[in-house]
Amino acid sequence: MTKNTEVNEGWTGPGKYDTRIKVLPLSEDSLHIDMNKRGMYEWWYFDAHLDNGYTLVVFFYAKYPNPGLLQGKIGVEITLIKPDGKRIQKVVTYSKSDFSASQDKPEVTIGKNKLRVEKGTNELPVYEIYVNEKGLACHIIYKAEVNGWKPGSGLSHFGNMGYFGWVVPFARAKVEGTITEGNNTIEVTGIGYHDHNWLNFPFQSIINYWMWGRIYSENFTVSYAFIQCNEKVANHQVKVLMLAEGQDVILSTGEFDFLQAEFSYNTKAKHRFPEQITIHAADAMKVVLKVKKILEAQDMLLNFNPVFRLLAKYLMRIQPGYFRLVSDFELDVTRAGKIVKETGATLHEIVIFKPL
Repeated sequence: MTKNTEVNEGWTGPGKYDTRIKVLPLSEDSLHIDMNKRGMYEWWYFDAHLDNGYTLVVFFYAKYPNPGLLQGKIGVEITLIKPDGKRIQKVVTYSKSDFSASQDKPEVTIGKNKLRVEKGTNELPVYEIYVNEKGLACHIIYKAEVNGWKPGSGLSHFGNMGYFGWVVPFARAKVEGTITEGNNTIEVTGIGYHDHNWLNFPFQSIINYWMWGRIYSENFTVSYAFIQCNEKVANHQVKVLMLAEGQDVILSTGEFDFLQAEFSYNTKAKHRFPEQITIHAADAMKVVLKVKKILEAQDMLLNFNPVFRLLAKYLMRIQPGYFRLVSDFELDVTRAGKIVKETGATLHEIVIFKPL
């Protein structure tokens, strides 16, 4: 087979943007992969930035994507980060008989852990997740405040090497529920996010790093991703950006500048990272992120056994690292010829396989 390295990002165009923006149907948040095939991965991701200073992150894995002993496993992951920076994480795998997922709607069961959805009174979806693993549990309701969205077709094809799917059923939601640690249960409220990914190749094989996040201001919501590919696909950059005003998505594009500056080295993750990011879509919006706190910094090689650690470093030549950051932002949005300025703080993340 002739090697094909052309990347097709699926925009409706004619350029790298969407001329028509449609509301994402709930069916696109259902199971996509064939669970009987090897080399396919899929997961549902939720986070919540809570009013009490806690951060909650939950994954439902149809098949775990990251390299290591868990790759291809069914499971759930729940992480709680406390205001003092203490991090509690539980990752639990399950057998295929413990897994079920609808191919028509976002309904997933993994063991006793569940994800379900229903329509709210304003036609925006209401999601419910329940996870209880090894003394850490959450029961959270997400009431979506922004229409679901996907960039173009939601699929990026990397030549004949594979495809990557990404949809955002809600970029912004009102959060309420409970978190339980041991015998202590607390009620929580806040703001949350959910996306859904699937692919049919190990993404570390063609990706050097990616950065993604979302921005919540009084009137606007931004969701973005920047993926730097390697030489196998001519160092292609995948860029996606969504801007919503109120409930409605008003911009869906890959045509923007993504500038990184003021790099610092982190000894925990063993990587450099940018302390300032500027995203600029001409005549539409500009946002500047300035890191004020590192919530998580991980050397992901430490998640592997010693043998795989050596293989990853010297044979696969990857050095996986991870950052979850809190940044202050300044957002400028151009509407009807006028610039609206809003500020705040937000979460964003970086996964690195090759040094920046």
